[in-house]
Amino acid sequence: MKRSTTIAVGVVTAAALALAGCGGGDDAAAPADGPVTLTLAGWSLSTTPEFQTLADAYHEVDPDVTIEVQEYDATNYDTQMTTDLAAGTAPDLYVQKNLKNFYTYQSGAQLADLSEVASTYDDSTAGLDFYAVDDGTYAIPYRQDAWYVYYNKDLFAQAGVPEPTGEWTWDDYAQTALDLQAGLDAAGSDAHGAYQHTWQSTVQGFALAQTPGADLASGDYSYMEPYYERSLRLQDEGAQVGFGTATTSSLTYQTEFGTQQAAMMPMGSWYVATLLAQQESGEADEFSWGIAPAPQYDDSTFDAPVTFADPTGIGLNPAVDDAKRAAAEDFLAFVGGEEAALALAEIGITPAYTSDAVTEAFFGLEGVPTDDLSRFTFAESEARPENPVSVSTTVVQNILGEAHTEIMSESSPVDPVLEEAGSRVESEAPTS
Repeated sequence: MKRSTTIAVGVVTAAALALAGCGGGDDAAAPADGPVTLTLAGWSLSTTPEFQTLADAYHEVDPDVTIEVQEYDATNYDTQMTTDLAAGTAPDLYVQKNLKNFYTYQSGAQLADLSEVASTYDDSTAGLDFYAVDDGTYAIPYRQDAWYVYYNKDLFAQAGVPEPTGEWTWDDYAQTALDLQAGLDAAGSDAHGAYQHTWQSTVQGFALAQTPGADLASGDYSYMEPYYERSLRLQDEGAQVGFGTATTSSLTYQTEFGTQQAAMMPMGSWYVATLLAQQESGEADEFSWGIAPAPQYDDSTFDAPVTFADPTGIGLNPAVDDAKRAAAEDFLAFVGGEEAALALAEIGITPAYTSDAVTEAFFGLEGVPTDDLSRFTFAESEARPENPVSVSTTVVQNILGEAHTEIMSESSPVDPVLEEAGSRVESEAPTS
């Protein structure tokens, strides 16, 4: 897989495997010395099965280790985790949900150094670089998402609009949304051409990843302007639900796409697993769908579509006692390897480790679209980080989040809001 943050674990030496049990995941972990119970943080456990999947998969490798998953609130995960770490009640292992707060955890000595575990991966394990600070590595990635365009083939057919080709710029995407809206209106459908969720990621993540020379910490956010102008046009012309309506009505992207209220939607690859589960349970409608690459800045990247998403890694609480540490490190060595990747792929999660076997497991899952464009999208999308690791990232993203709300609610024009955000970053964001 060509995603830039993909883990591609190569051959590891026997000596490296001895250091950390299962190493890159190709062999079984070193058995625990007697029964051990570890705790692992997760969120939305009823709809996010990846945590229990990893726990169960590792328990099969080492039956002496039981991993209990503790549920946190998805929206307030980092706030709750920070509180528990300060109180000494945090779990043994906890997920770095994205890179936004990684620097805060690491600089606050709230993550143990996992250099020995990381050493079991060879130089091609690029995803580990995001968790490397100075001479240490402070989390192990198990998942690498990428943002795609999900599209409803039935609604495209109803509207009489050609399906994605995999070669769309953002102007092509916007025009397609308008064409879909016209076609759906003519057919008597109440669906929208597109749905854009309320997160700042839906605009800013693409702008940062795709625009040449874009720099999150620079204070210059003029590169976001064309992305915002297109989004505002689509909501003003009724091709997608307005930001105000989506916010006040608490719309969810799962419902908007899953119940066919929108013909297409940019969203992360994690939604594959959710959509499959909801179609099986009846929460989502049955319809034909596919995934297409994210629209591109220009046609120069059609062969290797640029998109975004942070890796998802697991770190070790430095307060874990010595009796548990070896088992915890063995588990962390496991999560970045092929056995864990296969288990994740089989529930529709895009793992950090990739191989032909993992790709086949993902597309062998019942309900996953297997057309050539969906396979190309999965295999060739290059995911760049939404939150480049920096001392300023958390502050900058909070400022830009406020700017996003102001722009999309049409409280103020785009240019002045982005200029004000830049001024605030220059005066408020730490530099060291």
